[in-house]
Amino acid sequence: MAQNEPPKAPPVKEETTPEAHWVNLVQAVKTRKDQRAFASLFAHFAPRVKAFLMKSGADPALAEEVAQDVMATLWHKAHMFDPERASVATWIFTIARNRRIDVLRKSRRPEPEDLPWGPEHEPDQADTIALQQESEQLGKALAALPENQRVLIERAYFGEFSHSEIAAETGLPLGTIKSRIRLALERLRQEMN
Repeated sequence: MAQNEPPKAPPVKEETTPEAHWVNLVQAVKTRKDQRAFASLFAHFAPRVKAFLMKSGADPALAEEVAQDVMATLWHKAHMFDPERASVATWIFTIARNRRIDVLRKSRRPEPEDLPWGPEHEPDQADTIALQQESEQLGKALAALPENQRVLIERAYFGEFSHSEIAAETGLPLGTIKSRIRLALERLRQEMN
């Protein structure tokens, strides 16, 4: 080594942020279908996704199933990840949130085999008359209720408002709403029997 040459600096170790680490792993899955990279992503994010889903109301089995689906989506759609638009965690939790919404929608929607096919059978004439009589009797019983109870029953059962929504709309305390509805239902039961 010549005397005029400055000493060589040790090699600089590149500092990587945790986010850069996750981005590199997603890129490895995207470009090489790197199973080790995926295993690292899975080990870190799958339990967090499951916990997130359970905190949002999913039971453990459903949370596990959705978390597995989210991680499978990461494997198959890593090419869609754009680090300019979101962090890896944001991307993964957005997928989880969307899957949770899909599951909720599916559970509230009837399956095709549950839907009636073909013409409905005409109700029996005796059933129709009985239903009509009950409807008239219910209408009279509702009209006989004190107005403060009748209005609440109509909002709760015909308007499909929750007790909290009715309280917010009317300014009445929630306990008062519940008491009046309970009294009104009891009166209606007595009238209908």
